[in-house]
Amino acid sequence: MKEELIVVKIGGNVIDDAAALDRFLSDFSQIKHKKILVHGGGKIATEIGAKLGLETVMVEGRRVTDKPTLDVVTMVYGGLINKNIVAKLQALNTNAIGLSGADGNSILCNKRPVKKVDYGFVGDVENVDETVLGHFIAGGFIPVMAPLSHDGKGNMLNINADTVATTLAKAMAKIYKVSLLYCFELQGVLSDFEDKNSVIAKMDFKHYQQLKNEGIISKGMIPKLDNSFDAIENGVEKVVICHSEDVLKVAQNSKAGTVLSK
Repeated sequence: MKEELIVVKIGGNVIDDAAALDRFLSDFSQIKHKKILVHGGGKIATEIGAKLGLETVMVEGRRVTDKPTLDVVTMVYGGLINKNIVAKLQALNTNAIGLSGADGNSILCNKRPVKKVDYGFVGDVENVDETVLGHFIAGGFIPVMAPLSHDGKGNMLNINADTVATTLAKAMAKIYKVSLLYCFELQGVLSDFEDKNSVIAKMDFKHYQQLKNEGIISKGMIPKLDNSFDAIENGVEKVVICHSEDVLKVAQNSKAGTVLSK
């Protein structure tokens, strides 16, 4: 019987708020299951880029990553944010290890081909080696994954943090019973964005398609849910979208957030 593993993705708005991040990490450290943490941090990268005179270009919510921007996101995601999180977890007696997809060749990417938009040094995941992270987890470490990888040719690439969480969860499902938690600043998927309490408790793919067609679900929630249902179709046992303050509750199987199913 497979052991349980929880893959948690923490959104950038929580990382931007020091108090919210401390609360989240305190709860995350108390999760008893084996676990992986995936983080973003786009706002901090944008702020540091601005201090260096770099303009941030976004297309449909995705960052265009030219070479100077790649240098910034590599420093910010792989250095500043990742190591601060690792240090905070160590203070909570949680033996974390900060990694990118380049470390141990755990995630190999291809540079995204130019179609309508040239996203620059942005990666599409080609392969995940679940055995690498499996070795770390078996050794008692909690991997903390930055949204960065490489192309196998010596080049770093920026990758979407939701995509990292999904592809890791799918790969790890080969050796563990995996739950995937997307934690951010809302209570879950909302039926009315103006009403922060209008959480949709359960959603299957048919319901999602209906809500998307009606325009109730739109913008940034669409790629998050597309990733979620892709995970469910590829071996992940459970996906929950919830508030960062509910991570421990969800990990303990209490009701919170939006639970997704086939």
